[in-house]
Amino acid sequence: MPASGRPEGADRETARAGRRVAQGAVGRAEAPEPGEEPRHGQRPHHGGEGVGRPREGGSPSGAGRPRPRGGEPGGSVPEQTPHGGRAADSSAPHGEVSRPVAGEQVPAPAGPPTGPLPAPPARSAHPGESGEVAAARQAGGDRLRFIGAATRRIARGIDLDEIVLGLCRATVPTFADAILVYLRDPLPVGDERPTGPVVLRLRRTDRIPEEPDTNGGRLPMLPAQPDLGPAMGGSAAELAEVEPGGPLAEVLRGVRPLFGEAQAARTALPELLGPDPRLPGGHRVILAPLRGRRRVIGAAVFLRRPDRPAFEPDDLLVAAQLATHTALGVDKAVLYGREAYIADALQRTMLPDSLPQPTGVRLASRYLPAAETARVGGDWYDAIPLPGSRVALVVGDVMGHSMTSAAIMGQLRTTAQTLAGLDLPPQEVLHHLDEQAQRLGTDRMATCMYAVYDPVAHRITIANAGHPPPVMLHRGGRAEVLRVPSGAPIGVGGVDFEAVELDAPAGATLVLYTDGLVESRIRDVWTGIEQLRERLAETARLTGPNPPPLEPMCDEVLDMLGPGDRDDDIALLAARFDGIAPSDVAYWYLDPKAQTAGQARRLARRALARWGLEELTDQLELLVSEVVTNAVRYAERPITLRLLRTDVLRCEVGDDVPQLPRLRQARPSDEGGRGLYLVNRMARRWGATRLSMGKVVWFELSMPPGTPRR
Repeated sequence: MPASGRPEGADRETARAGRRVAQGAVGRAEAPEPGEEPRHGQRPHHGGEGVGRPREGGSPSGAGRPRPRGGEPGGSVPEQTPHGGRAADSSAPHGEVSRPVAGEQVPAPAGPPTGPLPAPPARSAHPGESGEVAAARQAGGDRLRFIGAATRRIARGIDLDEIVLGLCRATVPTFADAILVYLRDPLPVGDERPTGPVVLRLRRTDRIPEEPDTNGGRLPMLPAQPDLGPAMGGSAAELAEVEPGGPLAEVLRGVRPLFGEAQAARTALPELLGPDPRLPGGHRVILAPLRGRRRVIGAAVFLRRPDRPAFEPDDLLVAAQLATHTALGVDKAVLYGREAYIADALQRTMLPDSLPQPTGVRLASRYLPAAETARVGGDWYDAIPLPGSRVALVVGDVMGHSMTSAAIMGQLRTTAQTLAGLDLPPQEVLHHLDEQAQRLGTDRMATCMYAVYDPVAHRITIANAGHPPPVMLHRGGRAEVLRVPSGAPIGVGGVDFEAVELDAPAGATLVLYTDGLVESRIRDVWTGIEQLRERLAETARLTGPNPPPLEPMCDEVLDMLGPGDRDDDIALLAARFDGIAPSDVAYWYLDPKAQTAGQARRLARRALARWGLEELTDQLELLVSEVVTNAVRYAERPITLRLLRTDVLRCEVGDDVPQLPRLRQARPSDEGGRGLYLVNRMARRWGATRLSMGKVVWFELSMPPGTPRR
């Protein structure tokens, strides 16, 4: 019996009850007192001061619960006797009045105590708790706060490196002195079923330095590396192949973290870290599998130095929480990386890899998504070579910048390329695009600008479907907003589109763009168009009489965007009109007669003599004769013959027959079928394009060596 008169063992029961409270906060199993055998199934003692069963409003043990005074609510500060003893406990079960324990002095009721009272002990948030119980509760709260802060730090990461770094920085040195993070290589994505052996690669390590520097401070944290130092186990293996049915595979399949001294972990750690890891003894190593949504994707090893406190059983639950959140974050990062890869691939497919280099025009382009996370949108641009050295310039904008908008944009771009190959007028192209958008859905809306430039005629034909107007930068530096009928957006249906034909002088630059360049939350579209016009004029003044280079000019245009001006995707297409001089063009109309082939040879020979290209006479006469003969055989109207002298010599023969010629292997008994074979073998390039009223067959010959480049 202690001097205080409490039964021997009551204090022990009180401490054990406090540990049960801490266990409820952090989930730790109860540990027996030092030197005491654990007792299974034994109920707490209900004698003496009612230690054991908690009551409403009281502490779990009931020890030290105050008796309310008259007119005072329960739960006040316990009464004290003048001699420092306790008042009778009022927490006896079933309403019984607690009686004094034998040997305990119970003073008679008296007036206020005389003399100073001893200072009461620090009160916890739960009246009646002992210091050990309060410390256990505080430790449990600290663990919960640490888990919350660590998981928030891990969840902030987007890519794989950020998530793994968040785990390391949240763990070291608060929870562990060192950490090793192993991930599968390669990481499975989604529902993919990996093939081949499971290989774990050391993704990152982190640790606190072991020795202070000369100034007494800590050394800076080392970068990710496998060397942990002698006190932390030395070097770790970079790669670890998990043997099917081996110790490491069993631990990973079990999912739950284990202390390093457990039998399963002792046999698994050498397979992961190497044959001789030399790890600290005791509860100083935790092996935690990383399990994602569908499978185990790695493992984490937490270590503490021998000179620091060892891990406690509750720390297994902490490691499990860290491993779970990290694995789910890795799964998220892998899926995000796959989506980003798909978005990049979709963008590369939907937008042209490179622009063509048609004769008489130079091109430059830019594309900027609305944000780094939205890599693909509904804006597109294109440049499509047409027969007669013409080129179609297209800029469009599908509403929205999602994957759906990108898919619709791809379909409209493909449709525009097909319609351009038919050599339809710009207004007809927009009409068919409008029909295609209606077939895709009732809410598929887009704007589009379609222009066709003819370098021989120095003219451009433009049709607009609800798109911002283009800007023409003339050679002298004057920037002009072209007046093009706006029209309704594509997808409205039931509207007509109108085309206008304008001059395109040599040296002028046409700028086509989407509304993301000129419209934002801080400015309206017409204010942005005026700013674009002023920026182009200012750029032209810097280069004087010569037009500004296209690539730097596009960069200057994009520099007009401020920090808050990026609300939408931006597509920009600039075309510098060089044109083809009339002296470099020879054009004839020929009647479809038997003598036309000979006439075409003579005209071609004279043109080459005028241009000083007599070296090409034999090749050109042979090929012109074959192509014109095929055209005369089936044509009913006059055929056209045109020669263009640029960096190559181009010959075009047009007729009113829509069937395109096909290259085939002629049999020995065939009288014809060898003309295109000769063209294919001798020409630099050749092709055939269907027109609305026939077709054009063309071929190109390389210029003789030493010919000045035009």
